[in-house]
Amino acid sequence: MFEMIGITSAGTQMIVVFFVLMALRVPVAFALGLSALYAMWKIGFGLELAGDLIATGITKFSLLAIPFFILAGVLMGSLGIAERMIRFFRVAVGGLPGGMGIVGTVVCLFWGAVSGSGPASVAAIGPMIIKGMEEDGYDRAFAAGLVVTGAAFSIVIPPSIGLVIYGVIAETSISRLFIAAIIPGIFMALTMVAVLPFARRNAAPAGSPSLHTLSPDPYADMPRGRALWQSFRHSFWGLMTPVVILGGIYSGIFTPTEAAIVATVYALGVGGLAYRTLTLARLYDALGTAAASSAVVMLIVAYASLFGWVVTVDDLVRSYSGALLGLSDQAWVILLVIMVILLIAGMFMDPVTVMFIALPIFLPVAREMGWDPVWFGVLVMVNLAIGLITPPVGINLYVAANVTRLSIERVARGTMPFLLASLVGIIVVAAVPQMSQVLVNWLR
Repeated sequence: MFEMIGITSAGTQMIVVFFVLMALRVPVAFALGLSALYAMWKIGFGLELAGDLIATGITKFSLLAIPFFILAGVLMGSLGIAERMIRFFRVAVGGLPGGMGIVGTVVCLFWGAVSGSGPASVAAIGPMIIKGMEEDGYDRAFAAGLVVTGAAFSIVIPPSIGLVIYGVIAETSISRLFIAAIIPGIFMALTMVAVLPFARRNAAPAGSPSLHTLSPDPYADMPRGRALWQSFRHSFWGLMTPVVILGGIYSGIFTPTEAAIVATVYALGVGGLAYRTLTLARLYDALGTAAASSAVVMLIVAYASLFGWVVTVDDLVRSYSGALLGLSDQAWVILLVIMVILLIAGMFMDPVTVMFIALPIFLPVAREMGWDPVWFGVLVMVNLAIGLITPPVGINLYVAANVTRLSIERVARGTMPFLLASLVGIIVVAAVPQMSQVLVNWLR
């Protein structure tokens, strides 16, 4: 059939089969695996090789960071650590113009340094932020849009699961990627803050329950200075989480993979000893949630190893990257094409899948153009973060719709102002590589 339309390459046929399966709503992991098995059969390799390739693809030490960072984030949410941090930031910055909008942005930025997972961040902190923003006069859909966008940039703010996977695929230092992502991540959060003055805010409806009734605030009747100190004291151990994780990585005490295990043990210690919120029931629920989330990611990684093997064997990297390099002599044109492809791919696939399919083709192009692989990795992450908030398959949108009980369409409309601001932000990140390189060079 493929030969009739001029597609003779088994690798290209595999890509077509993959998108057909996606259109038929086959789960991403199985679409990757089935299309790769088809190509292996077409090439003539024995399918018994698949097991060895899958095992090789997932038995990488760096990938251990994924389940442990996910577990750390789930524990932070279920043990009340997230709620304490939100209360602190509410006292600290809630009085600024923008109110809970500023608080939501800061918490999303901070939470990105804890969980590293966009959908997990929406589920963990979304309900509290959205409820507070509603009481502060923001529309519910707009509040959901802020959380969706802020949580999406969790894959940019270190420690990021996406950056771990990029580092594994590109064979680039994960520690350097984490350092390089700090300033671009903060900059993308500032683009969100820039949207807040344009939001329509209404007074809370008469007779509606106050935020303190919905979520009792023990600092409500205290003078501001005392409230700030008390909220800081109560949230101190949670606020120390990114300091422990990132400080340990950057000082060389442990690797990013070991940091994920440290983060999990630290969360258990804070919940069990400092806040005394750890129970066997909560631990059991957290382990189950983290296991389910990790299984989804690792299943994609496993089947993507088959997909990547076919891409290599059929020499798709050389032919596709050669075609890309032949588009223009101008580096900015090629970079623009890559960014557009990543943005479009992010509309239909999750970031992990996009990386395993696209990076084997784009990385040789980046090397040929002389681009810094660390800067390129941060740019890829910002692209894919925007994909998390873009219909039709933006994963964060579905999680937020479930949390808020709003339709996907309403959540997507609330996200649009932040999406437009993010597109402006990514242009700046692409045009100013020094934004990603300054900290790396300074700490070298």
